[in-house]
Amino acid sequence: MSNSYSISESASFTVTHARHMAAKVATDLKRVQRFYGVPSDSDIADYETEVIELLKAGYMGTVTFGFKRNDTWIPPTLRYTAQDLAGMTANDDDPGRIPAGADVSNARFSSFLTYSAKWDALTSDRRDAFKKSLPHYRTGADEPGVDGYFSSDKTYSSGGQALNRDTVRSWK
Repeated sequence: MSNSYSISESASFTVTHARHMAAKVATDLKRVQRFYGVPSDSDIADYETEVIELLKAGYMGTVTFGFKRNDTWIPPTLRYTAQDLAGMTANDDDPGRIPAGADVSNARFSSFLTYSAKWDALTSDRRDAFKKSLPHYRTGADEPGVDGYFSSDKTYSSGGQALNRDTVRSWK
């Protein structure tokens, strides 16, 4: 007689997973605040809520937080790209390694969001209703350029999803 066993695993992405990853983004932003004085605590809380809701709904493409000078991202700017791991695993790094001492004179802190293909499939009424439920109502804009390049440095993951973090690095 032979026995056969099978193990089935199912992972569904929950608000708990979204909160786990968004908390790491918020921690990164708190470190930016410690080094550069912005964003405010209330803005960080709003950005964290926005990331949670976008991840939970599957609507996040990328979100960038950082400093712009002459409509160009400069260090220390962070970009997070949402990824469905499709059954694969990824690192769940600790937040941090925010570069201190960057020249942010004549620059302002800003953010920029792109949406996922799932978002693109929504009707304009559904998109608008979702945007109105978020702390920041974002309108269309051209994506800023980069003074340097984005370098991948961390991954935050949970529940079969990941946020890949890239940091602007200077060519100098």
